[in-house]
Amino acid sequence: MTDYVTGFDDPACQDPRQFGGKAAGLAGLAAAGLPVAPGFAVSASAYRAFRAGSGMPSAVAFAITSAYQRLCDSLGLRDVPVAVRSSATAEDSAATSFAGEFDTYVDITGAADIIAHVQRCWESLSTPRARSYAHTNGVDPDTLEMAVVIQKMVRATAAGVMFTISPVTGDRSRIAIEASWGLGLAVVGGEVTPDRWIVDKIALSIVECSPGDKRIEYLHGATPSTVEQSRWAAPCLSDDQVVALASLGKRIERGEGRPQDIEFAVEGSEIVLLQRRPETVWSGREYKPRFVPGQGLTRWVSGAVTPRRAA
Repeated sequence: MTDYVTGFDDPACQDPRQFGGKAAGLAGLAAAGLPVAPGFAVSASAYRAFRAGSGMPSAVAFAITSAYQRLCDSLGLRDVPVAVRSSATAEDSAATSFAGEFDTYVDITGAADIIAHVQRCWESLSTPRARSYAHTNGVDPDTLEMAVVIQKMVRATAAGVMFTISPVTGDRSRIAIEASWGLGLAVVGGEVTPDRWIVDKIALSIVECSPGDKRIEYLHGATPSTVEQSRWAAPCLSDDQVVALASLGKRIERGEGRPQDIEFAVEGSEIVLLQRRPETVWSGREYKPRFVPGQGLTRWVSGAVTPRRAA
């Protein structure tokens, strides 16, 4: 589109140096034909223009306004509600995730309000919390720049996170899914005990299901609603939805070549992907497969069931 704004369907959006990890991940998902809520990204160049000037440069404001109008026109809606999400240029690398360190705003409508919240995202880059986190992870906070994702709001009946590796044990044959009612804010904010499923990655079969305690949900904006008692422990996803999510996660991991941390939402009967980042806890550790190619299956089986002798 412009130096300041581009759509997820533009290959340039896959450059994390210009559009940050969040936008690059979404653009990659869109390019792979996976279900992503429509939107666009405001570049690090726009952030630099903002930082060099006093307030929002008119060219940046015009680019955001024009892109938002195109989004509204493409959906045939006026004043489409969007999420305004920080996408720092050092965010969501394979070694470091800045998840939760920068600001996200939901249910924002109108170009003027979107511009104001883009500016808030830029300003969150300078908070003591964000600078301290960068220092702790070996990143010079003065080198960070901020892009911003503008994405159509998903009216989620349920949402959550998926790891294509066990986040507890590092077992790569498992996919872990956690979800709750409504938007994912209650899950990532730790305000509920989410439902949890463990899926066998090879067979794509559910091997464990643990009901949660989900007493609030976010439906509109950042104000929670009370969930009726009958739904507190009721599963927020069907078995078919869990398996469909696991299948998507397996496909994304295969394309990226490493375990993934994925945010998702369910709108009606449709699964929508909201974010993809490399998993950072276990991915940096050496992985020793249980079966070594060339070893021979019989030898592998006998070795797996024969106790090792102490030296």
